[in-house]
Amino acid sequence: MRGNNIHGGGPRSALSSIDFYRRVPKDLTEATTLGAVMSICAMLVMSLLFMAETWAFARSSITTEIALDGNTQSQIELNFNVTFYDLACDYLSVDVWDVLGTNRQNVTKNIEKWETDHQGRRMMFAGRNREVRALHHEVHEESLEMLHEDGEHAIPLTKDTIDEFLKENESAFIDFYAPWCVWCQRLHPTWEKFAEQVESDEMPVAVGKVDCVEEAELCRAQEIRAFPTLRWYEKGKGVAEYKQDRTVAQLVSFSNQMLAANKHELHRTRKMMNFMTDGSKERPGCQVSGVLMVNRVPGNFHIEAKSVNHNLNAAMTNLTHRVNHLSFGTEIHEAPRSVKRALKSIPSALRKFTPMDESMYSTKEFHQAWHHYIKVVSTYLKGSGSSEHPLYQFLEQSQLVLYTTENVPEARFSYDFSPMSVVVEKQGRRWYEYLTSLCAIIGGTFTTLGLIDATLYKVLKPKKL
Repeated sequence: MRGNNIHGGGPRSALSSIDFYRRVPKDLTEATTLGAVMSICAMLVMSLLFMAETWAFARSSITTEIALDGNTQSQIELNFNVTFYDLACDYLSVDVWDVLGTNRQNVTKNIEKWETDHQGRRMMFAGRNREVRALHHEVHEESLEMLHEDGEHAIPLTKDTIDEFLKENESAFIDFYAPWCVWCQRLHPTWEKFAEQVESDEMPVAVGKVDCVEEAELCRAQEIRAFPTLRWYEKGKGVAEYKQDRTVAQLVSFSNQMLAANKHELHRTRKMMNFMTDGSKERPGCQVSGVLMVNRVPGNFHIEAKSVNHNLNAAMTNLTHRVNHLSFGTEIHEAPRSVKRALKSIPSALRKFTPMDESMYSTKEFHQAWHHYIKVVSTYLKGSGSSEHPLYQFLEQSQLVLYTTENVPEARFSYDFSPMSVVVEKQGRRWYEYLTSLCAIIGGTFTTLGLIDATLYKVLKPKKL
């Protein structure tokens, strides 16, 4: 029987020999008040550290690093939407230039225009940007001096006579011109022969002309933006701007149409000419938007007043504008789902994808315009597949530039692409790191407070007499 007990206890004894956690008999231990206090402190500290570690594990952090940009795209989308408060869509031109020699004038592809009111609200779709047709000018054998031999039939007007001229005549047709304007010089004989034709046909139309160099104050009051400007004044009905071919036959036809038109037909004519005022002197602005494919090199796109049929009046060009939207690359709402999901975790302070949106740039004086300087940086969201769909952040600086009186101002957006890129990564704690930290908290707290307890016990233990 004894042999069996010894034989049966052999394996257990061998296993017990490697026990790291040997038990101390309870009879040999002593419970103290100090130990109870230290145990409570240990549980409180471990609980506090456990909650802090769990909170840290549940949260993630955002890290950024700078690296050379490996982007191989040769062209990048430039998305823009800009509202000009005092520039008509007829005169608005979008041009692109870069250091590679690209120079595209009046870009037409993927560009839309909307006429706006003085507050920038859309009024009427002005169509996609398109090449403006050059108006036909008539060539006459007679010179202007020859036509004036029997007197001037187109009455010269000044700021002192124009009000009385408009008051006396139910219908008036006036040419606002500048002597230095090439198109005005071509129009002068045609306008004089048109005035003669009106008198010959006894049409109830008063034909006048205004020299905007001599009568600069009058032309500013009439808000003449380009030369020549031909305006039809109808007493009690408003002002219409003529934009058709500049020939005697066409001018006569237009005049007959306006005279014969009833209220409904006048509205139709207004729609055809795309401009009409009610005498309030409010001119429509223009909202231009679209997508430009730009080379990935330094360049700019600029918006200015330009026309193939007019000379712009630099003294009356106001480029006050609001940037409704400006971004580079694929729009965020068109990005892959993985990129959108990763983007949600990035703090707003790190999102510089559209920093110019809803920004207002006002010019209080003529011969001024805002120039915007933009530095574009490729951005990759690590782990979201954005290496195939990079995003583009940018920083911008804007400056008000003064122009000479001869030059027409332009709103310029200069851009440059950085050779460096930003890599954004969302980092979180791994599960095994979390478990390791919990074990360290438990073991470290237990051991540390155990040492403190032993020290205090030795110091505070009553000495034997």
